[in-house]
Amino acid sequence: MSEKKKGFFSRLVEGLTKTRDNIVSGIDSIFNGFSAIDDDFYEEIEETLIMGDLGIQTTMAIVEDLRKKVKEQHIKEPAQCKEILIESIKEQMNLGENAYEFENRTSVVLVIGVNGVGKTTSVGKLAGQLKDQGKKVILAAADTFRAAAIEQLTEWSNRAGVEIIAQQEGSDPAAVIYDAVAAAKSRHADVLICDTAGRLHNKKNLMEELKKINRIIDKEYPDAYRETLVVLDGTTGQNAMAQARQFMEVADITGIVLTKLDGTAKGGIAVAIQSELGIPVKYVGIGEKIDDLQKFDANDFVNALFQVKKED
Repeated sequence: MSEKKKGFFSRLVEGLTKTRDNIVSGIDSIFNGFSAIDDDFYEEIEETLIMGDLGIQTTMAIVEDLRKKVKEQHIKEPAQCKEILIESIKEQMNLGENAYEFENRTSVVLVIGVNGVGKTTSVGKLAGQLKDQGKKVILAAADTFRAAAIEQLTEWSNRAGVEIIAQQEGSDPAAVIYDAVAAAKSRHADVLICDTAGRLHNKKNLMEELKKINRIIDKEYPDAYRETLVVLDGTTGQNAMAQARQFMEVADITGIVLTKLDGTAKGGIAVAIQSELGIPVKYVGIGEKIDDLQKFDANDFVNALFQVKKED
């Protein structure tokens, strides 16, 4: 494993401390506290997972799978269930290959999310990482209604060393996208990342705005590969799940960016999102630095959560 990957894995282990304390310590005490595998044992596991924000539906599927495998493998000792539980959680999160196709194509990435979730910061970090890979990146400041959003994105563009296309606060976001697409084409950009508004309390307006933006991209940049990422705040747990569902109604979401996992006991939401919504978590954020946003790997995540020793 590369040093960078190893470094992120150890930060992930550290970042998931609160979630681990919330879920894993509870699970361990069940495995050690029960002498027999009975209904009470399964109920305790169920409750612990639900409290860790894995969601009712996902938890039921995991526990059902655990019951089935315990029966099939004639397991009698509660302590022997831990590995099976870990594997069941990983299976719930398996969506096949997590595609990062947009990195290898001329692409437009729309990033949406409500204020305060770390959306603009995620755009900046992603831009910095793509630039480090040798990509030509342009940012579009299309979140024109939030005070200081344009300044914040400009700051990130400077930090990441990429170009930004912006207009005045309050301008039409679609006009910004039009200019940005023109710039991306004329300057032969590899990736155009658009920071767009996320006013979920006014869903109709948001839907119209996204439709308009999409129409412009379809017309002006038909060959560009399209990615739509929604940024969710991991600390909000089931509320993040509700937001994801609402955004799915207004946009064709292709991936999730889950931020602030280092500050929450609700990291189990990453399991619930992939399992229940069938949308891949593509990036996770566990800190403020530019490389604290990393590609999500379900195996790494569950291993870090349960502190399973990782092989190189």
